[in-house]
Amino acid sequence: MMKKIILLLLSLTIANCTKKPEYYSMGDFGKVDKIDVHIHINTKRDAFVDQARKDNFRLLDIVVDGSNGKDKIIEKYNIRLDTKTRNPEDVEFATAFSIKEWDDPNWVKNTLDWLNKSFEEGAIAVKVWKNIGMVFRDRNGELVMIDDPKLDSIFNFLTDKKIPVIGHLGEPKNCWLPIEEMTVNNDKGYFKDHPQYHMYKHTDMPSYEEQIAARDRMLEKNPKLIFMGAHLGSLEWSVDELAKRLDKFPNMSVDMAARIGQVFHQTKEDREKVRAFFIKYQDRVLYATDMGDNGKDDAIKKQSEMHRTWLRDWQYFTSDDVMTSDLISGEFQGLHLPREVIDNIYLKNAQKWLKMFPEDKR
Repeated sequence: MMKKIILLLLSLTIANCTKKPEYYSMGDFGKVDKIDVHIHINTKRDAFVDQARKDNFRLLDIVVDGSNGKDKIIEKYNIRLDTKTRNPEDVEFATAFSIKEWDDPNWVKNTLDWLNKSFEEGAIAVKVWKNIGMVFRDRNGELVMIDDPKLDSIFNFLTDKKIPVIGHLGEPKNCWLPIEEMTVNNDKGYFKDHPQYHMYKHTDMPSYEEQIAARDRMLEKNPKLIFMGAHLGSLEWSVDELAKRLDKFPNMSVDMAARIGQVFHQTKEDREKVRAFFIKYQDRVLYATDMGDNGKDDAIKKQSEMHRTWLRDWQYFTSDDVMTSDLISGEFQGLHLPREVIDNIYLKNAQKWLKMFPEDKR
């Protein structure tokens, strides 16, 4: 009898080990809890949040410092705080700090006071933007980089408080190429419309490699800082390079905001490598879009755009369909990732890295 029981247990163990991973379908899209960890709502209307509820998304609404000063930061911040107050079960928000007052002797103290206030009022993270490294200069005309020693006090404070930093540092590698040589259509369109950020035209500015090196030096100085590299950590062009940073910096994760086109491009070139990356680093990548609402576009049109974007990405990650996108030229095949990988990318990583909505259900 004992021998039969042992054989039965062994057969069940073998069956469980060889059981094929479960997968989601397109029909599961509205049923699965999801979080978009990188959006921008600059209006008091709730069209964005209403559509998120319909598609079973919750949101991280992020303030961005455009070097326009602390008053502009406060204005953007108050919109986020109001959105969070009215939608506490659906929205979290991230604050930012102004560097326009960088040369003020009290800048560090004032910045820490502002961040403390933000956290007391519910902000769960801090955004640093590409103006650090690409735009802002001090009174001596020197470009301020993210590894500047003056920022150490800020990052030490955030490390001690275990507050995540969301870092949009540098730009896509395409930014340093002529438009016609860029690999994806969304980069071509963006840098055509924003020549001030098209570094190919600004040879006096730091190179792509210098931007990434400054970010890496900052992380080396702050090994315990919880850091989420926005836009795939500006390593969107190569899952191999991104994997190297994730291996080197265990407290680093990345969101994929506004870089899904580069993922599509890499998938077109080598689908299996991209799929293997997402499976191996499934606990380090967070779903995000960088979509926003400034209140100027038609609300129904905005909601339709959101739904299409979210549904397209769900198809890409969950199915093996052959797809096309206006973000790139040509066809690519969906990754058909296992259910547990999808759950990590769309929900559990936000709960782990950003402490967002720790309950699995609303």
